[in-house]
Amino acid sequence: MDQVFMLAGPVKVDPRVLQAMSRAVINHRGSEFRKVNKDVHDGLKYVFQTQGEVAAISGSGTAGLEAVISSLLRKGDRVLTLVNGKFSERGYELSRLFANPTQMEFEWGKAMDVPRVAAELEKGEYRALTVCHNETSTAVTNPLKEIAALCRKYDVLCLVDGITSVGGIECRPDEWGLDAVVLGSQKCIAAPAGLAGVMVSKKAYGQLHEETSYYLNLKAHIDALRDEEDTPYTPSIPLFFAVREALRLLKEEGLENRIKRTAKLADACRAAADALGLALYPDLAVASNTVTAIRYPPGIDDSAFRKKLLGEHNVVVAGGQGSIKGKIFRIGHMGICSMEDMRATWAAIEAVLADLGHKAKRGAAVEAVQART
Repeated sequence: MDQVFMLAGPVKVDPRVLQAMSRAVINHRGSEFRKVNKDVHDGLKYVFQTQGEVAAISGSGTAGLEAVISSLLRKGDRVLTLVNGKFSERGYELSRLFANPTQMEFEWGKAMDVPRVAAELEKGEYRALTVCHNETSTAVTNPLKEIAALCRKYDVLCLVDGITSVGGIECRPDEWGLDAVVLGSQKCIAAPAGLAGVMVSKKAYGQLHEETSYYLNLKAHIDALRDEEDTPYTPSIPLFFAVREALRLLKEEGLENRIKRTAKLADACRAAADALGLALYPDLAVASNTVTAIRYPPGIDDSAFRKKLLGEHNVVVAGGQGSIKGKIFRIGHMGICSMEDMRATWAAIEAVLADLGHKAKRGAAVEAVQART
């Protein structure tokens, strides 16, 4: 029995992608790889829906974030970093290394407050703002469109962690005026981990510098890909094969169709939780469509629950992080996750919760999923 893999990344990978990744290694300075690189470039343009510049960096999504921040900011630049979870904290931690950040914190499980952001930006002290579009640790989607509008109003660079949103939740960099956005290969595009996709606006491209980073010099990556269909340094060739195939699959499905299907999975997941009397961690109005965070009912131990889920049902879900570790579990439903995956997951969750003493109508969660198929 195959494992039902429901993490918030890495996610399940299509056999076509695995097969592509298993190809023989080729010369990364030859014409065959340049074609692969061009295909990845075009695929990233499609998933970002942008006419701006894109780069593909061998590294995790965090490498992409560091490339953006280190290549756009300098010591002394004032940066407003918005934080409402474990991953949005990363914008602050990175900005500390390369600029002068001010952290604005919001309650975990709540969305970022647009009026508070506006009041701070109105002071006119900032060159850039960092924001996590989809805060994976709490399963909250932040109001990126509205925050981006404030950045335009106050002439502030809008630097976006889109690692679990791009390809699964509506994100329109060109239309919304985003200056840089990062995705991770192991999230919504459903490839193995290890490649960061980066988009920068034409405005931001003109402000890139090459003073503080060598390998993560974003301008070098963009220029090599755009001008020579090349990479500045040795790439992870198997990952480029895999990401090209994953982007082909996404385009075959259609970006809008994938976003709609992901939203349908999220709705089914929430309905199943409700059917078992389980509460979401975030407010429903700001709940993510790519990952769902659910509070444990009283008396349910996180370690025992997830161990039993894996050991007896071969289902993998994620736990909580930081201050909410042990208080929630998270179900990822991005990429190529299917309604059958969701049904199997909730059948297992029902059984495990019942074994651990949680009282609910047996079969209710699966019925809720099936009602939305």
